Amino acid sequence: MMETGLLVLRLVTGLLIAGHGVQKVSFRLGGAGLAGGAEEFRRDGFRGGRLTALAAGAGQIGSGLFLAAGLLTPLAAAAAAGVMTVATTVKWRNGLWVQNDGYEYPVFLVAVAGVLALTGPGNWSADQALGLDPWPGWLSAAALVTGPVSGLLVRALLHRGPVTEGTSDRARAAA
Repeated sequence: MMETGLLVLRLVTGLLIAGHGVQKVSFRLGGAGLAGGAEEFRRDGFRGGRLTALAAGAGQIGSGLFLAAGLLTPLAAAAAAGVMTVATTVKWRNGLWVQNDGYEYPVFLVAVAGVLALTGPGNWSADQALGLDPWPGWLSAAALVTGPVSGLLVRALLHRGPVTEGTSDRARAAA
């Protein structure tokens, strides 16, 4: 039963994270396309426009699909935790609960990614089929730390503060 539980946890979590990334870069799954993803990041105060949206979307799609497959699980978990840590910082000002656009959902995904890094992907995984599982304990521990830390570093490097609606295009370009 534990193997079935890990499989379900990996599939649901990984596919939700990947789907979130698809929304950032396309019109699929209710997304607003790459331009819409770039605008979302701009409104949230991030530099980089389309490149930032593309990197975030690719990070979510890749880490989500790798988690779902149970492939390179500690690395996939670190990447997923990193992108979802950035999402947590964006929603922090709204409080915890998701009904107020809070950080409840992204922090939950960070926690699940951490759990998967610690437990491993289970027997029904690409890691197991390739003989990569079990991963060394130090790698799982490193994933727990490097994922969120990398997300916080991305936030520190790319965030310039929220853009107010009255800000001119020239001022936004200079920021």
